[in-house]
Amino acid sequence: MEASQKLIPGYANAKATRKYAESFLADGRAAEGHYSEFSRARMRLSSLGIGTFGGAATAEVDAAISAIVARGLTEGINVVDTSAHYRYGRSLAAVGAGVRTALEAGVPREAMFLISKGGFLTLRGGQPDDMDAWFQREIEAPGMGTKEDLAKGAHLLTPEYIHYQMELSRSLMGVETLDAFIIDQPEVHIHEIGKERTNWKLEPVFEMLERAVRDKKIRAYGISTFEGFREETDAPVFQSLTSIQGLAQRAAQTVTGDDFARDHFKIAMLPFNQVMLEGFTRFNTATGQGNVASPLQAAHQLEIYMMASHTMLKGHLAQQSVDVVERELAGLASPAQRAMQFNRSTPGLGTSLVGMSTPEHLDDMLAVMREPMLDKKAYLGMFKKAEE
Repeated sequence: MEASQKLIPGYANAKATRKYAESFLADGRAAEGHYSEFSRARMRLSSLGIGTFGGAATAEVDAAISAIVARGLTEGINVVDTSAHYRYGRSLAAVGAGVRTALEAGVPREAMFLISKGGFLTLRGGQPDDMDAWFQREIEAPGMGTKEDLAKGAHLLTPEYIHYQMELSRSLMGVETLDAFIIDQPEVHIHEIGKERTNWKLEPVFEMLERAVRDKKIRAYGISTFEGFREETDAPVFQSLTSIQGLAQRAAQTVTGDDFARDHFKIAMLPFNQVMLEGFTRFNTATGQGNVASPLQAAHQLEIYMMASHTMLKGHLAQQSVDVVERELAGLASPAQRAMQFNRSTPGLGTSLVGMSTPEHLDDMLAVMREPMLDKKAYLGMFKKAEE
């Protein structure tokens, strides 16, 4: 970020996101149902969001991502997701450039929902020749973690390192306040140290994030999982959304000294698509409200906004659809559009993220945005037909 470049003030709010949504719904650029309700905050977030994971670490891809973010924000997609480690940290600045272009085009900062993530190492400038020397210089020397803290040689779950990644995100994206900061795949640590010790490491991270909310650096936080929420209850790597929320409540109480403090754990992410259906179909989460629910149902009951990653299953679902989806959504132009429509029509799913680095991907997203959502009966009918 340029030294002279001031951080953009503001953050998403109910009034601006609702006005944004209504403007696209009113003139038919978005179909009814395209904007989801963000829990008690009454914000309206697009059912599809721009992801920025893919693409080479080049200036050309930086420019492409910036253009996609800017166009998406000006044409009805108000959720943008990135991470401190995406493309060796380059996606942060690319998103920031797109945000500034959208601001200049008249989209208010308060209508945008901007997310970054942390946990995986940010290797700025690319993979170092000597990883041990890099780690000692960049992580251990500044007191952000030790080799004992590192999982799979790639993931740190210390308050100091997550704080660094949060601040890097704010700086390179050029915003005073992130709408959400997400801990990316903390279950990586469960494989090495078990669930209890992983949760023990998560709690002080949540305390740091609660302080960041208090300081207006972020508005909310959450976790993104790959396996955690989707597994059977008795799987070693299973993570209960209810238990994670309990850690957050304790963190909020510790930070405020108030036994009745409300936490700011408001978002969860899990892979969801036509092949990875567990978020909707696997009943594995006791919510404390007298029932065992699917992750999507549990999120709704716990007032946590659920987002989907892996909408395209690493590009596979952009090439072909599951048979029943291809038949039932035959009116859409491509497998990519069918994949987006399937996800966004899933009951309980707030926003489906789609990684993209070419304009054609955004064209597909904007085309789906203009399609009516599937009603619940038609959606559930695809599951019934798949079983026949």
